[in-house]
Amino acid sequence: MTDLGGLARPVLDLDEAAEIAARHWGLRGPVTELGSQQDRNFLVRATTGAVVLKVANAATAPAELEAQAAALAAAAEAGLRVPTVVPTLDGQVVETVDVAGQRLLVRVLTYVDGTPLLELDGFGFEHCRLLGRTAGVLVAAFRGVSHPGMRRRTQWDLRVASDVVRSLGSHLPRSVRAELLAAADGAALRLQAVAEDLPVQVIHGDLTDDNTVLDADGSIGVIDFGDVMTSWRVAELAVTVTSVLGRTADDVAAVLAVVEAFSEHVTLTDTELTAVWPLVVLRTGVLVASSAEQVALDGGNDYTEARRAEEVRAFERAAALDADEVAWLVRAVGQPLTPPPLARILDAELTPLDLSTTSPLLDDGAWLEPDIEQRLLRPGTVTRYAEHRLTRATPLARRNTSQVLALGVEVALPLGTRLAPPPAGVFLDGVGEDGTTVAPVVTVQVSALPGRPPMFVTPHAGATWRRLCPDPSALLGLDVAAPEPSPEQLLARRDTHFATVQEHYYADPPQIERGWREHLVDTRAQVYVDAVNNVATTGHAHPTLTAAAARQWSLLNTNSRFHYAAAVELAERLAGLAPGGLDQVFLVNSGSEAVDLALRLAMTATGRPRILAAREAYHGWTLASDAITTSLGDNPRALETRPDWVELIDAPNAVRGTHRGPRAAGGYLADLDAQLAGLDTSRLAGVILEPIFGNGGGVLLPDGYLAGVFSRVRALGGVCISDEVQMGYGRLGHHFWGFEQQGAVPDVITVAKAMGNGQPLGAVITTRRIAEAFAAEGSFFSSAGGSPVSSAIGLAVLDVMAAEHLQENAKAVGDSLRAGLEALGSTYDVVGAVHGMGLYLGVELVTDRASFAPATELAERVCEALLDEGCIVQPTGDHKNVLKIKPPLVITAESARFVVSALDRVLARLL
Repeated sequence: MTDLGGLARPVLDLDEAAEIAARHWGLRGPVTELGSQQDRNFLVRATTGAVVLKVANAATAPAELEAQAAALAAAAEAGLRVPTVVPTLDGQVVETVDVAGQRLLVRVLTYVDGTPLLELDGFGFEHCRLLGRTAGVLVAAFRGVSHPGMRRRTQWDLRVASDVVRSLGSHLPRSVRAELLAAADGAALRLQAVAEDLPVQVIHGDLTDDNTVLDADGSIGVIDFGDVMTSWRVAELAVTVTSVLGRTADDVAAVLAVVEAFSEHVTLTDTELTAVWPLVVLRTGVLVASSAEQVALDGGNDYTEARRAEEVRAFERAAALDADEVAWLVRAVGQPLTPPPLARILDAELTPLDLSTTSPLLDDGAWLEPDIEQRLLRPGTVTRYAEHRLTRATPLARRNTSQVLALGVEVALPLGTRLAPPPAGVFLDGVGEDGTTVAPVVTVQVSALPGRPPMFVTPHAGATWRRLCPDPSALLGLDVAAPEPSPEQLLARRDTHFATVQEHYYADPPQIERGWREHLVDTRAQVYVDAVNNVATTGHAHPTLTAAAARQWSLLNTNSRFHYAAAVELAERLAGLAPGGLDQVFLVNSGSEAVDLALRLAMTATGRPRILAAREAYHGWTLASDAITTSLGDNPRALETRPDWVELIDAPNAVRGTHRGPRAAGGYLADLDAQLAGLDTSRLAGVILEPIFGNGGGVLLPDGYLAGVFSRVRALGGVCISDEVQMGYGRLGHHFWGFEQQGAVPDVITVAKAMGNGQPLGAVITTRRIAEAFAAEGSFFSSAGGSPVSSAIGLAVLDVMAAEHLQENAKAVGDSLRAGLEALGSTYDVVGAVHGMGLYLGVELVTDRASFAPATELAERVCEALLDEGCIVQPTGDHKNVLKIKPPLVITAESARFVVSALDRVLARLL
């Protein structure tokens, strides 16, 4: 008999459970309910110790409970920490009770203490291995167990999983149901060929992170044997594997950790290992379908409702992985590998072809050309083994979903070239029965298992793939193995000699070695949308810039005291972009140097020492620029360590500041007036402000604020500095300079970052009066800032910006991107605000919109998760709760939509 449907839980409350425990077991103490999908479980903290009162659903037969007791005994004998049966006052194992017309079977088991692995902080691969070992121990322990009460086929028996999904899927929305059925049908089809050969025995049936606990000593306990059944032996492994999906940073590594640990105790056949992944997909489908039906059947079951989202995510993750790849990997770690002996089969002179991320053959976007491999693979060349091929990289895709890792090589040979017969385990394409080539390219691949693995796979589990498909170099008499990327080793080297105070993005950062337009590429040929790099104005590796740099390097590079054209031309172009009267240009090598110089200009021109600067602002890392930097995200002690020549004014943040809303400028200016009235303004040299809060995530100043501050400072004889290093230079789209958005004109402009597209280059633009006053300080020059190469690149940036209409692109794409981000706020309450303009945006995440409390931890988790989605975004702001989104100005609308969709997926998954 097969019962595919769900069962409503028995109906009884805490008082009724307490009465049953007292009457039949003599147990008295506080009673609380534990979660269960189809039964009722109650924790009774009796004076003799904690126990669990278990009330079975109405369809359970007494023999089934007796069978569970037999399984408990076998598990205990195997050394596992499991519950023991507590008999009733009259010595019975199971008691039959009547509650409100329900005839129910009740048992009491000892309580196994510990933290459920489901709730464990820092769940990692060691816990995956622990689950795998425990599942293996149980299967081994149950090998000889037999009991007539072992459960009939129910919805949890994976032998009928496909029928369960089809039967219960009607409770799901149509789109979800269609996806679920398609995945289940595909998995069922894979199982058909092997189902008859899968061994059957008693299994636990639900060895998951929800049914296992860890005590303080790290000892694992198994707490629920309610799904013990006779089924396929390998189903035990599939159930456990399913429970770790989504729990670690790498699903494939987690799966393999479970399989490898399980295999220490149970030797599965190759056929069984082939069945693991289809069974995992079916198990996730059963969980999703069953929960949907259970909620419809038993709407008050909070336990089931809470698990639904996690079960849907597990299904999505299982369905997203390549079934062929995972099946091969499971086979590879679940049994011994036997690499075939290799001997040379080809006598020819060959040249290895570099198709890696750093290959010079793939510059200027050539890696995206669809026929690039065919054009590069000329006679006498051979591709490299275990190379992550950039030619197969996919932009706008989740990380580790592009099949870039080559498990063999391709050799370009003249037709009719003779090869020696290959040994068993070596696969050749393009060679006829007579051993001569019949195609211009011969594929060579080796396998340590029966059958032929895929030729290209995703970067998951590279070490396992290398064991499964060994290096074919010996067949060709030439080393054709590509160097293995090791970002982990490089990070260790960085931390050894690169002062660690120089932070890096991400806890486990990819090694980025190539950029193209708005994309970054790591050494495993995974492509990311660079949504954070406002340095790369014209995008990465723009051909115009690379050509300009190469040409100028081939001519001359020296310091700016020599007389050459590029520095003059760049100064002319900058003066032409500034407001009238600001026509004197200093070329420097960074934003920090630009700000430092601007402060010196103000102090020298006025003969005064004090500077007004706003809280929450970032201006640089030189001694002077750091002195006026008050961003707590960069320096938690900033406010208490400012020198006495810095006078801090309130941060004019209209979103979370002292005064809020569209008319906040009046309040802030009134506060400034009061502050100035208490100062010795005869010592005031000027004010420096960001026209938009850059490190705050692009928070716009309240309308009229900047002009109001500038007019007050000028009236006192001070100099007004607009720090445009982060957001100026066309990034706002609607305006070239940030101060234009405020309708204000400064006396000094500082700019950097965008000017050089990553080359050390910055500038200070000011009036002739201020520049000439500075001459009292002596001469000035900056070696790298005004060098011929720096200047040539600066000119090239401006040329590209004009030719490709990048400010207009910042406006169009930026407005669309902002609208997409704002739309997320209607779905997710954590989106408190979207700041900024053009392509300088910030998404502020909050735990509560009313209080605007920062969601700092969530912001960090979102950025880490976005990396897996193929997007590079980082948090900013004093609370590190604002996602800063400031991509290269060449970003396309398609890439912008990809970022929004990725953020949507991440928020849906994390919330």
